[in-house]
Amino acid sequence: MAKSVKKITDMEMKPANAHAAGIDIGSMLMMVSYTDNDGNLHLMEAGSSTEQLHLIAQTLKDSGVTDVAMEATGIYWMPLYEVLESYKMRVILINASHYRNVQAQKTDVKDSQWIHQLLTYGLLRHSHIAGDKYRELRDYLSSRSILQKNKSDTLNRIHKLLSQMNIKVQQLISDLEGVTGMILLRALASGEQDPEKLLSLIDVKRLKASPEDLLKSLESIHKRQHQILLNELLMDYDHYKMRMKRMEQYIEQVLKELIPSQGGMESKHVAPKTTKARKNQFDFNLKGYLDQILGTDLTAIDGLEEASIAEIIAITGSDMSKWPTAGHFTSWLNLNPRPKVSGGKLLGQQRRYNNNQATQCFRLAAQSLWKNKGPLGQLYARLAVRKGSQKAIKAVARKIAVIFYHMLKNKTSYNPALVGQDEEQRAKRKLKLFETQARKHGYKLVSLTA
Repeated sequence: MAKSVKKITDMEMKPANAHAAGIDIGSMLMMVSYTDNDGNLHLMEAGSSTEQLHLIAQTLKDSGVTDVAMEATGIYWMPLYEVLESYKMRVILINASHYRNVQAQKTDVKDSQWIHQLLTYGLLRHSHIAGDKYRELRDYLSSRSILQKNKSDTLNRIHKLLSQMNIKVQQLISDLEGVTGMILLRALASGEQDPEKLLSLIDVKRLKASPEDLLKSLESIHKRQHQILLNELLMDYDHYKMRMKRMEQYIEQVLKELIPSQGGMESKHVAPKTTKARKNQFDFNLKGYLDQILGTDLTAIDGLEEASIAEIIAITGSDMSKWPTAGHFTSWLNLNPRPKVSGGKLLGQQRRYNNNQATQCFRLAAQSLWKNKGPLGQLYARLAVRKGSQKAIKAVARKIAVIFYHMLKNKTSYNPALVGQDEEQRAKRKLKLFETQARKHGYKLVSLTA
C-alpha cells in the first residue's frame, strides 16, 4: 500500500546567521570572508602579527559581525582566538574533517568562503574550548608535567651513573628520590668514597640486606668524571624541583580565582596541607581547592586522584551543561562504542584516535582499578576476563566519566551502592538463567546458605 505524500512548497535553505565570518588560518597569512551590515560579501587578507589580528577583529566588529568560525590549525588559531574573544565575539573553532569533503580546488580564499557559508547556514559544530581561567590552569599544569618528566629523566641518568660507578643502589634503597637516597647521593657528590662512612648515613635497620652485603654494594669505582657529572645531575634535579614548586604557586593562584564567591562574600579559606607531600604530589591542599570549585568530592570515585581531576577540569571546565547528556560527554571523550552497521549486520567497531588529555586521565583511572575490590574494580575484572584488558579499560573509563559527569553537574556525592546495583542485577540475571536451565533438565537449584 502506497503511503501518502505531503507536498512541500519551500525547500530553500534560509540563512541562520547573517552576521557571520569565516577565517582560513595560516602561520603567516589570514584569509577572512565576511558579510557587512548591508549584506555585501568581503574578502580580507591580513598578516599574523598582533597588530594585524587586532585589525581583523576591529574590521569585523565595525562590519557588524557577531559570529566567527575558523579551523583548528596547529596552534596558530590560539592568538586570533584570544583577540576575537577580547572583542566580545562568539568564536567557533571547528574540526577540519567536518567540512572538507567538497569538490573544489583547495585554496585559502575558497576555504574561508566555504567556512563562512557553512556558518551562515548554521551547519558548523563548535569544538569545546574551556574558559580563559581554565586554559591558564591547563598551561601551568602542562608546564609542571614537563618539568616532572625532566626531573624523572634526570633521576634515570643518576641511576645509570651509579651503575657505572658499580654502586648497587637497588640493594640499598628502593626510592632514590627519598630522604635517604638524596643524603647518599649528595655525600657521593661531595667526594666521599669510604663505604663505612656512606653506610653510616643510612638507617640500616630498615634494610633487609646484611651489613656485609651493604658495604660491598657501596664499594665504588670512583673517577673524577663521576663526581663532576653527579654534581651536575644533582644541580639539574634541584633546578627542576625548584621550578615545579614555583609552577605550583601559579596553579594555586588560579585555583583561588576559580573558587566561586559565596553570595557576594569572599571565597572560603582553604586549609593548608597537613601531610608532607610525597615525590610528585602538590605541596598545597589541591583537594581542598577542587572541592570548593566543583562543589563535590570527585576524589571519592575509585581510581580518580586530585591531580587527575585538576587536569580533567582544566580541559572540560566545571560547567557540564555544555554536554546535554552523559552520552554526549563520553562521545566527546571518544569513550563511546561506535558500531559499524550495514544491511542490519554489525560489521565491527569504528576506531577513532585523539590526544584529549581528559580521555587519557579517565583511561589511567580505569587501568589503576585492576586490583580494586569495589564495584568498578569488579567490573574491570569481569570485562578483562571476557574481552581483554584494552576493552575493559575503555569500558570502565566510560563508566567513570559518566559518574564524573553526573556528580559535577548535579553536585551530588559519590554513592558506591548505586554503582554496585549493576553488579547485583547481573548476579540476579545469572541466577535466573541457571534456574531456567536446571528446570529444562528436570533439576532444581537449592541454596546451600539457606
